[in-house]
Amino acid sequence: MTTVSDSWKTSAGQAYQIWQAGVDAVLADRLVAETVTVDGQQLMFEDEPFDLAAIGRIAVVGGGKAAAAMAAGLETALGEQLCQSKQLHGWINIPDGTQRPLQWLHAHVARPAGVNEPTQAAADGTAEILQIVADLKPNDLCIALISGGGSALLTAPREGITLDEKIAVTRWLSGAGANIEQLNTVRKQLSDVKGGRLLSACKAANLVTLVISDVLGDPLDTIASGPTVADSSTAADALAVLQQFDPQQQLPASIYRVLAQPRLVPDASTGCVNHLQVIGNNAAAVDGAGIRAEQLGYSHAMQSARQSEGQAEQVGEHLAKMALSMLRQPGPDCLISGGEPVVQLAPQAERGRGGRNQQLVLAALGWLIQHGELTSEERARVTILSGGTDGEDGPTDAAGAFFNAEVWSRAEAQQLDWQDYLRRNDAYSFFEACGGLILTGPTNTNVCDVRVVTIAK
Repeated sequence: MTTVSDSWKTSAGQAYQIWQAGVDAVLADRLVAETVTVDGQQLMFEDEPFDLAAIGRIAVVGGGKAAAAMAAGLETALGEQLCQSKQLHGWINIPDGTQRPLQWLHAHVARPAGVNEPTQAAADGTAEILQIVADLKPNDLCIALISGGGSALLTAPREGITLDEKIAVTRWLSGAGANIEQLNTVRKQLSDVKGGRLLSACKAANLVTLVISDVLGDPLDTIASGPTVADSSTAADALAVLQQFDPQQQLPASIYRVLAQPRLVPDASTGCVNHLQVIGNNAAAVDGAGIRAEQLGYSHAMQSARQSEGQAEQVGEHLAKMALSMLRQPGPDCLISGGEPVVQLAPQAERGRGGRNQQLVLAALGWLIQHGELTSEERARVTILSGGTDGEDGPTDAAGAFFNAEVWSRAEAQQLDWQDYLRRNDAYSFFEACGGLILTGPTNTNVCDVRVVTIAK
């Protein structure tokens, strides 16, 4: 199978290098090692000091696609002597394929690779995490490592709801086109760990939350559904989301029954004090990609979305229009953007394989085919690439997709009907056939998506 990294000298290879530089800029172990330092008798989290003499034990909990790499970076930053003297211990929930060698912390494989949904293993691991924080003493320090994917990896359904019922809600909302904020509003109201409930269970006086953000704009109560951040949403907000996407109340009746029950709101003013730090986000990845573009000699423009984007097809068409403008008008010859669009899924019976990045790139190619009227020389100059920084795009083994003149020509030679593949959400099969998949495996980070448009000179 052809991948984008087969050739480093073509425009496609350079677009990939730019994308990969964005990923490298937010690698989790490095971000943690840069954030956590020991300065004499002070344990520093950037500029926030903690007196080591006053700390009993150090416990670490958390979950996410980058959690194992974050844990490895933390063990390195603390050093063996401090890990031993402070009885470093803890538990993190991770996806399969992201394991890292750890000496002090337990990494629990809580879901298969490429399946971004809660599992019973995730629920069992979350129970262990809640027990660890409940057993801490006030003079202990708790560190939470939170990254994208934590919503599925940290799961504790409320009493009265089964795990399968909660999964059904997430699938329904995702398939109907709900954005991440809407999804998390419902998830938090159906959970005993999300929406600040991990914080409220913690008996240590201080909890430091290190966050690698996979949500645009870095809303701390939304990233991984905010397990250490007091929930600002209500059951009424969750019901409003369900009314929008399930007007006929086809979801399990238990969901509506539980949301109608009174619930205590965690009190953020008492107990454990949370110290929150975002150590990596989409803007940092876009900046890192921009540095590489400059090194390669491109005149580049950059933009990182601050809020939820529209449909993947709309974003793809926008990139195609930008590429056409860049071809025919003076200005930048490289556009780097970050974001995370949504995909409204086709009916299950005809749905293929793909993810938002693959869908976006196919829509961009389709727009140029239908409206661009590109000459052969212009086609040879354009590359459009989009990939998830976590190495996962939908329930596939691809991070995303790209096209250049070669991919375009292969699609034409095979007479692939791009409109049919797009309609059926089957972009994976399209790009598998013409060699446009980006295959990286897990990247040990997760900060939404990075897109690259290059125009060869």
